[in-house]
Amino acid sequence: MIPYAVPWGNAAGVVYVEGGVGSVSAAHPGGEPRDEVGPVHNYPNGHFGPSGNTPPPYPPRPPRAHRPPPGPQPPYPMPPLVQPVPVGPQDAPQGLLWAFTPFLTFGFGTPFSFLYAAVRRGSWNLGATAAGYGLATLGALVLMDAGSILGPLGALMMLMLWIAGTAHAFAVRPSVFPRGNPRNRVNEHAVQAAKYRKVLRDEARTLAAEDPALAHELRIGRPDLPRAYDDGGLVDVNHAPPAALGQLPGMTGPLVERIVARRSEQGGFVSAEEMAVDIDLPPGMLPAIAEYAIFLA
Repeated sequence: MIPYAVPWGNAAGVVYVEGGVGSVSAAHPGGEPRDEVGPVHNYPNGHFGPSGNTPPPYPPRPPRAHRPPPGPQPPYPMPPLVQPVPVGPQDAPQGLLWAFTPFLTFGFGTPFSFLYAAVRRGSWNLGATAAGYGLATLGALVLMDAGSILGPLGALMMLMLWIAGTAHAFAVRPSVFPRGNPRNRVNEHAVQAAKYRKVLRDEARTLAAEDPALAHELRIGRPDLPRAYDDGGLVDVNHAPPAALGQLPGMTGPLVERIVARRSEQGGFVSAEEMAVDIDLPPGMLPAIAEYAIFLA
């Protein structure tokens, strides 16, 4: 007989299997034999038990869909701090028609184009070049009219003047038509953006003066809160937290503490001048702070 542990019910002790599979006899804890039980089956997990206690099969559960862990929702998208300003087109190259004059006139206009360049730049060298092209053109015309022997030589000279004059014109074009000082488009964009944000601040102040409730709803002067209205960088001194107050120009930690203490004791401020007096603000800081500060009731 082969002993096996009984894994179910309240049958304690050892089960003896006679012949491997068939009837079994069990012993109570006290040693008395038990009645024979039904046939024993070998379960996949290696346990044996009566067929009457076989647990019903359960279908496998479908896999659960993956869900992201709960967390704070992303903040409301903030408006861009700087409104894009269109940048003007690049400067068009100058002097292209002048450089093409020798080519378009088959070399006959080369002396006149270089004479124009000499006058434009006040250059004696260009003047001498124009005179040289003029003499060469005149000589080529004389040779072409001389007869059948010298005609081809004059035509070759004219062809050379046509090619050389065009190449020479393109070579000296940058010096004849120099580009002006390149405009710093980045600085121009920064200036226009600063002016644009100043207009936004003025509009926000006007709206706050006309409708304070709407100003609170739009969260004007509250850069610490998510909002859709762009006020140009205003800070509400009467309601903004210390971190937002520190964004004001020239504001330091001690000054922020004075503002918070003054608000707690006596309430908010009415104007930048009152704030400057109450917290002993340095006189040089008042204009800059007044540009970005707003005082909502």
